[in-house]
Amino acid sequence: MAAAISLSSSAAIHHLHHQSPPYFKTHIINPKFPPRFNRTITCSSQSSPSSSSPTLQENPFPSGKFLTDPDLQKLQFLQSYKLFHKLPSGSMLLIRVMQEQEMDMTVELLAESFAESMMLPKAYVKLLAFLVKQYLVERRALMPHAVTLIAFHRTEIDTDDDQGGKLEDIQLAGTVEVSFDQFGANASPPTPIPPKNAPYICNMTVKKSLRRQGIGWQLLKASEELISQMSSVREVYLHCRMIDSAPFNMYSRAGYSVFKTDNILILLTLQRRKHLMCKQLPPASNIITETNTSYADDSNFAPIDV
Repeated sequence: MAAAISLSSSAAIHHLHHQSPPYFKTHIINPKFPPRFNRTITCSSQSSPSSSSPTLQENPFPSGKFLTDPDLQKLQFLQSYKLFHKLPSGSMLLIRVMQEQEMDMTVELLAESFAESMMLPKAYVKLLAFLVKQYLVERRALMPHAVTLIAFHRTEIDTDDDQGGKLEDIQLAGTVEVSFDQFGANASPPTPIPPKNAPYICNMTVKKSLRRQGIGWQLLKASEELISQMSSVREVYLHCRMIDSAPFNMYSRAGYSVFKTDNILILLTLQRRKHLMCKQLPPASNIITETNTSYADDSNFAPIDV
């Protein structure tokens, strides 16, 4: 994470990776949790507009350019992808692709996370939010070569009435960005620079009040599941700051190892030294089984790539 960033380039915002901001109230676009479940994956490369959920019908995913048939199929696959998971706390988690209506809440989450991880005054949050939004707009136009996932957290709250009713509390819990190939790769990635043609996971953020519930782990595994379906390249890369021991331990437990480390001279540019970590993905069927493993040590998730 750099202490100073260029305000004129979207690449300056590309360096997030795992933090969390304070609670904020915002409108959520119908996350649609199933009634009861432990873990469910819903995805179909053959989905059509008529079979999509009402939420997705209201906001078709933009292509930004002419799509070939394979790219169109990938876009439809992303449109239908949903991962439901029951956390150890009993709360429910839904992970799916960010829609346009949910961009502002995602921007707020990331901007506050950046400010916290960079130890900036709150006065900088609005400036960071402006830069983050420009970046997310650009990245969203690259689908299906890159995608931003968001996670919703649902918990039930007992009411005070005599009938023992329950209310649902649904919050945006986190986000992560995945690029699948060279067409979705960032033009100015952080150092050490990952291969452009390889899948890359970045900008993972977990809300501060919802840490230590395994949400970061589920975001990571959802990213790997998508990569296994969207890319033929099995090596996946991500960055981790050397000072972030909790995320490093989680990545190591997930099978990532250090591929390369920033030279100490990077400190002269006011950036934190980072590891570039790599994992060889197993077959897709094994990834789904692997995702059921719970890992709750996401206590320090904060953007690290800035």
